[in-house]
Amino acid sequence: LAALHTAIDMGVNFIDTADVYGDGHSERLVAQVLREHSETIYVATKAGRRLDPHTAEGYADRDKMTAFIERSLKNLDTETLDLVQLHCPPTEAYYMPEVFGIMDDLVQAGKVQHYGVSVEKVEEALKAIEYPNVKTVQIIFNMFRHRPSELFFQEARKRQIGILARVPLASGLLTGKMNRTTTFEADDHRNFNRHGEAFDVGETFSGVDYETGLKAVEELMALKPADATMAQFALKWILMFEAVTCVIPGAKRPSQAEDNMRAAELLPLSDETLAKVRTIYERYIREQVHHRW
Repeated sequence: LAALHTAIDMGVNFIDTADVYGDGHSERLVAQVLREHSETIYVATKAGRRLDPHTAEGYADRDKMTAFIERSLKNLDTETLDLVQLHCPPTEAYYMPEVFGIMDDLVQAGKVQHYGVSVEKVEEALKAIEYPNVKTVQIIFNMFRHRPSELFFQEARKRQIGILARVPLASGLLTGKMNRTTTFEADDHRNFNRHGEAFDVGETFSGVDYETGLKAVEELMALKPADATMAQFALKWILMFEAVTCVIPGAKRPSQAEDNMRAAELLPLSDETLAKVRTIYERYIREQVHHRW
């Protein structure tokens, strides 16, 4: 809670959560924090991951999707949700217009103000924005994931689609604080999902092999501004792309929230630095991720 309060005090006005984070506990915590602030704060939540099994057909189940929305309304203690994102549906769902028709109806009913999608793949993002009422796309975009900045960013800007950059620090790899001896708890996906054992491997270290990622970070560290941490450098790199609406890094402590916010205050990165980041991506990362997501 302290990290959220600090972020808001420093000017953050957008919070991203989901109904499955702590099985609703995260939404309830956000509601608790908002009751203590008078500022206008926009909250984005997500729906669909509570489907069991998690299938494309489930997103076309009006009763289930409506129930998810009504549960989030209760958790967030509000009459309408600012933004609801379909939570990484299977690819097939993007080819089912009825899925988006249900969301249109929820908007018409006043339960949702706007809706968007959170995606795994660029192809899913491109398909999603063909639906006229999709307002935002949340996608993995960071120094280890360059592909969204190609065709997708161009098409999103044409349609005035909001882009939310998720996993901006590649599960912590881009903080520069990890090394070959770093260990993770048994219930940490950075331990149990390195090869996609539990869910899409792209969610863990952005799909990059851990050892390869460490080598790339070592070279990236040499490029960072003297007055910035590696994490701030990585966040500033994302903010250099005009198509990006918002970056959503996590913060467990107030100090982390402060560090994240300071990234926005850094001077713009030079074209030379951006080119060198791309060279490192091409050398270490591209082969592993570029055509997968």
